[in-house]
This record gives sequence, C-alpha cells and structure tokens, in this order.
Amino acid sequence: MNTITEFFANYGGQAVELIMEHIYISAISLIIGAALAIPIGVLLTRIPDNIANFIIALVSVLQTLPSLALLALMIPLFGIGTTPAIVALIIYSLLPILGNTYRGIKGVEYDLIDAAKGMGMTDFQLLTKVELPQAAPVIMAGVRLSATYVIAWATLASYIGAGGLGDFIFTGMNLYQPDLIIAGTIPVILLSLIADFILRLAENKVTPMNLK
Repeated sequence: MNTITEFFANYGGQAVELIMEHIYISAISLIIGAALAIPIGVLLTRIPDNIANFIIALVSVLQTLPSLALLALMIPLFGIGTTPAIVALIIYSLLPILGNTYRGIKGVEYDLIDAAKGMGMTDFQLLTKVELPQAAPVIMAGVRLSATYVIAWATLASYIGAGGLGDFIFTGMNLYQPDLIIAGTIPVILLSLIADFILRLAENKVTPMNLK
C-alpha cells in the first residue's frame, strides 16, 4: 500500500497527463480513420469488384508494415511529435473499417435493395436508409477492432516524442522499473476494454431491429 501511495505521490500527475495524451492521440486517429475509411468503403461498392479488391489489398499491405518502421517513415515528412504518430495510426486504422464497410454493404440482402428501388428510392436514399443501416453492425465491428489496434499501437508513439502511456512503459523498461511498466500497461488495457464496451453499445444502438 505504501508503494502504491508513493507511486501516486511521485507520478500521479504525470500519469493523468500521459493517459489524456494517449486518449487524444487514439481518439483523433480513430475518428479521422473512420471518416476516411467509411466513405472510401462505400465508393468501393460502386466500382467493379476486381478493382475494389485490388484497392483493399493495397491498403492491407500498408497495415503489414512494422509499426516502428512506419513511424520512422513519418519523421522525414512530419518531424517528431503528435502529428506523425496520428498519421501513422490513421493508416493502421483504415483496413478494418474500410474492409468491413465494403463487406457490410455488399452483404445487404438483395430483396431489401430491390424493394427500396421498387419504392422509387434514389441512390442516395438507398444508401442512407437501407444499405448503411443494414451494414452498420459490420461497420461498427471494424471500428471496434481499429480502436483496439490504435490504442495498443499508440504506445509506440512515445518513440517519436508524441507522449502517451508508452513513456511510462519504455522508461520502465530502460530503467528496469517494473512499477512504471505496470503503470503504463494497465491503463492501456483498461482503455482498450472501455473503448470496446462503448463502441459495442453504439453498435447495438445502430443495429436495425431486423438484425437483433
């Protein structure tokens, strides 16, 4: 108990600051990633399948790049700090959301689409009132997966001066201080669980009644 008290006395303020940095980096990356991936995923459903599959495969190649290598590639373009970390995390967040958006819309039952067209819906109405609502659970599953990825990978952002809980983890590893490693690791795990829980609630909220 004394050890915990001493830790919070020494590092409590810094811990709060690093948690807030981690949340900021992760949230901004996920929001921008989703804002890019969902419209692109929709557009891919409007082009030939072979071209769409090629683009998805191309995006998947970006996600196979080692995290540290991608962060290093950002430095000549954006310098060090928050910006290159966010750009790298946006790239990593794209594939699950883009792929799930494409598969979700492609998986909408043809009978629903045919009925909507029979009612005289425009392409925009078909997208917003039928396809996206029906695909929402699949899209949100991609967002949840990306959120977990982004929160975990954001720990590496400390290597390029972006802050976050990676500061505790890597400082603890370099100085052989297990308390710092634990103080960085546990909040990352908790943030991942909290984000997944919140996004799961959002997923249930947007899931149409016919899919529940």
